[in-house]
Amino acid sequence: MTNNSRTTVTAEPGKRKVVISQVFDAPRELVWKALTDPELMPQWGGPKEYTIAIDKMDVRPGGQWRYVQRGPDGSASAFHGVYKTVTPPERLVDTWEWEGMPGQAALETITLEEQNGATKVTTTEEFQTAEDRDRALQEIGEGAVESGERLAELLKKME
Repeated sequence: MTNNSRTTVTAEPGKRKVVISQVFDAPRELVWKALTDPELMPQWGGPKEYTIAIDKMDVRPGGQWRYVQRGPDGSASAFHGVYKTVTPPERLVDTWEWEGMPGQAALETITLEEQNGATKVTTTEEFQTAEDRDRALQEIGEGAVESGERLAELLKKME
């Protein structure tokens, strides 16, 4: 982990939620922009060896999003969802679903809190079942840490 990002992933056994807390040394408005701008999101989302192509990213209540993540071997995974609540620069609620496992959508709530010039981002992923959560947990944890590091690097360049 870098000095610019501190990530904690919490998942209680048998529960449906994963909570990811990250602190970034950047103002909340800048973090919000990086999270919601379709030009910026591919620069930090997911593991470094993957690329992300944004198919759609309509950040408004009822707006849809979809992106395709490609691995170094050319494999592709698509994800999509719908924005439920958009309250700049403090809260974003959306659904997300991996197209490789249709019907297992999760509810994602992202809050951004200012903390002495830094921004704490708390992401809560709530799955339909504890089993769905457990299947996604390893990917979420590894991806969250690396995405956080990449986001911290991008925020530093943006300041």
